[in-house]
Amino acid sequence: MKAAVFQGLHQPLAVETLPDPTPGPGELVVQVGRCGICGSDLHMSEDPAYGCRPGDVLGHEFAGEVVGLGRAVEGLKTGDLVSVIPLRSCGRCESCRKGEVQWCAQFGLQGGGYAEFAVTRPNQCVKLPVGLTLADGAIIEPLAVALHGVNLSGLQQGDKVLVLGAGPIGLATAFWAKRMGAAKVAVQDVAEFQRERAGAMGADAFVVDPADPVGSAERALGGKADVVFECVGIPGLIAQAVQQVRNRGTILLLGLCTQPDTFNSFAMLSKEVRLVTSAFFTTGEYEATLAALEAGAIEPRELVTDTIALADTPEVFESLKRRSGQCKVLIAP
Repeated sequence: MKAAVFQGLHQPLAVETLPDPTPGPGELVVQVGRCGICGSDLHMSEDPAYGCRPGDVLGHEFAGEVVGLGRAVEGLKTGDLVSVIPLRSCGRCESCRKGEVQWCAQFGLQGGGYAEFAVTRPNQCVKLPVGLTLADGAIIEPLAVALHGVNLSGLQQGDKVLVLGAGPIGLATAFWAKRMGAAKVAVQDVAEFQRERAGAMGADAFVVDPADPVGSAERALGGKADVVFECVGIPGLIAQAVQQVRNRGTILLLGLCTQPDTFNSFAMLSKEVRLVTSAFFTTGEYEATLAALEAGAIEPRELVTDTIALADTPEVFESLKRRSGQCKVLIAP
């Protein structure tokens, strides 16, 4: 099979021919139909904190067709279209039974989507209902990540919400916040690229003002935010969010930052700000995301700006490391 393979930190991916995968007991093979390029994939190729090794195949936002079954696989058959939950787990422990697989002792991130075929497990596969496409299946993962963050934030109907960052996670957060009853949602970024897309996803305002980010966001919302979602992951944004949130408001961290960061804890303490972190999602949130798409939510499809061939992946992957008008790019192996 063909796959876009990680070569090493700061090096472009390379399309190589690898052996076709064979499912072991309790495993299955999916022919990848669509796989999203995630911002965390870009970080993995540049940051040693993620532990990527040469020869790895990235890609954890994918959907496809079941084409091979190992021994003792139940509930799925060849030909089924599935979205793959990219969280490996034992499937048996208390955390797994509760759907909180990220706390399983055997937890690991499922990659392999930048290829024609990928091996996974049946407990990671969610069948796609009639009417949903493989492209829909590939955007469930980032949408579920955002839903988990919104659920953890304690957002209430009528809240004013500020989303820092207009990438796929930030825009997905705006979608869920508005869907769950926020009175006003503002998305703030340093570039204009996603202004129209943010509106299509449900944002009421789009703020670009590097000279006065705090004041401009407050004017857009008509006051301090009840909840600020940090969806970028760069040093300095927690400190900025402290200024932008109301007294006793909430800051929810969704952005992945592997660098040390500093903020004035007295400024946070004096406002009694609640700082909450969010990692991955529950299986229930994954299924709820699928259900929202099945029920007719069309806004999330606005995330997808391009679909590319596997052969074009190395070049496009490198281009996404620079700011552009692209949002979610899907690979069609």
